[in-house]
Amino acid sequence: MSDTQAPASSLGAPDKGLKGGALGLASSIVIGISATAPAYTVAASVGYIVLAVGVAAPAMLLLAFVPMMCVAVAFAQLNRVDPDCGTTFTWAARTFGPRTGWLGGWVMTAASVVAMAYLAGIAGSYLLLLFGAEGLAASQTWVTVVGVGLISLMTLVCWRGIGISVWVQRVLLVVELIMLAVFAVVALVKVATGHAPAGHATPSLGWFNPLGVGSFGTLAAGLLVAIFVYWGWDSAVSVNEETEAPDRNPGRAAVISMALLIGIFVLATVAAQAYAGVGADGIGLGNEDTAADLLAVVGAAVLGSAWGKLLILAVLSSAIAALQTGILPTARTVLSMATARAVPASFARMNRRFQTPSVATAVTGGATIVLFLGLSLLGGGKAAADAIASIGLLIAFYYALVGYTCVWQFRRVLTGSAKDLLLKGILPLFGAVTLTAVFVKSVWDMRSPDYGVTSIGGVGGVLLIGGGTIVLGALVMLGYSLARPAFFRAKLASPGSTGSESPADIAALTERQPLGPAVSDPAS
Repeated sequence: MSDTQAPASSLGAPDKGLKGGALGLASSIVIGISATAPAYTVAASVGYIVLAVGVAAPAMLLLAFVPMMCVAVAFAQLNRVDPDCGTTFTWAARTFGPRTGWLGGWVMTAASVVAMAYLAGIAGSYLLLLFGAEGLAASQTWVTVVGVGLISLMTLVCWRGIGISVWVQRVLLVVELIMLAVFAVVALVKVATGHAPAGHATPSLGWFNPLGVGSFGTLAAGLLVAIFVYWGWDSAVSVNEETEAPDRNPGRAAVISMALLIGIFVLATVAAQAYAGVGADGIGLGNEDTAADLLAVVGAAVLGSAWGKLLILAVLSSAIAALQTGILPTARTVLSMATARAVPASFARMNRRFQTPSVATAVTGGATIVLFLGLSLLGGGKAAADAIASIGLLIAFYYALVGYTCVWQFRRVLTGSAKDLLLKGILPLFGAVTLTAVFVKSVWDMRSPDYGVTSIGGVGGVLLIGGGTIVLGALVMLGYSLARPAFFRAKLASPGSTGSESPADIAALTERQPLGPAVSDPAS
């Protein structure tokens, strides 16, 4: 296919060759929920929230929901006028300039790749445990081999087409949600009928009071953990160009996903906390050994060893689903950047048969494998733990950027109506400011050499990885802007800058954008 300007769609996103209308609202919601890895998140995060704030863990989940929902509203509002699969990259570039957009796209992509590299190790370990290979699951070599295989398999599924990708997501999500529901119901029934172990706790409304945690420092510590358990719902927006009603359904899916996630997480947390209590002994959630893998410890006590394999299957399904839903949006961000010539144009090459970004998908999977192998060579556990902990900085960075982008994009219509002021101004700004505060607080805490498990030169490894990723992105951007300056010199049109343009007006603006076409490879 020759390099000609891609035609603009009626809503302003250039036609990149993706399979439009392939996903309905329900499929988008499945992607949004799956990307957060509910079962794995409950297993690996809830215990640490309890360690920080005790019985107020459910309150922290409710409190953390507020700024994240505000950012989801910002995504929905921006998507209504500019449904481009580049999301953060595209919107920030058109609002604040190419360099800001490029860095936003880099940070979003880096966060996903780091998370996928970590999840590959979890999935590899749990797959071996599922088949009773405890010895192999304890071997870094075998976990690495299986993890690389799973990354490759999920990359292939994503390349094969959005339809099969969503089908796989539905199956995996059903498995993990059924198991979480069974765990929660059985745990609460045992508490209610007096069959819970010593140290259990009776659910109380006080669990939902954030003011009961004591000091602001304690509250902040709990919030820092809780706020990131929701990360991933924006994957539903990243597949906007493949969704029916691309200007509306992706945003709705993001908001609905958030609403469902708070129910899932709060129910599972209340059930685990009620059954095990928050003590530091036995299976109490205040025990660090329990916190490291809540479902393995508390789940086995609740359901018995006969159900142990099913709990392993739930976490395995969760990790694999999140691995796949990490590849999908990341590849589409890379596709959008390549279409705009913000990265090499070859990354925009499409597979005509499956209508998927073949090169961007392969690059995403390849980068994940390289990082996964690097973490494994560095010893796996310690390096991976600090890498996954550093993601909080990256998430806060690009979510806050989207919030500020929304407010600035719609600044001219904020006084037009109370609805515009709330949805395009107040809520996105609140989410952005909150996440900026979280970012600053995280940097302050992470500078300590005691934060995380590694340190270099008296600085915590978590900050070095997270901050280093952002700095590296800035350096790569500088180098690429010198080598290929066209994108960085362009003044991008801004569809929906007032929020009042008609679709025809938006399309006319988009036609002036220096967005290159997607290049296709032959169907296989």
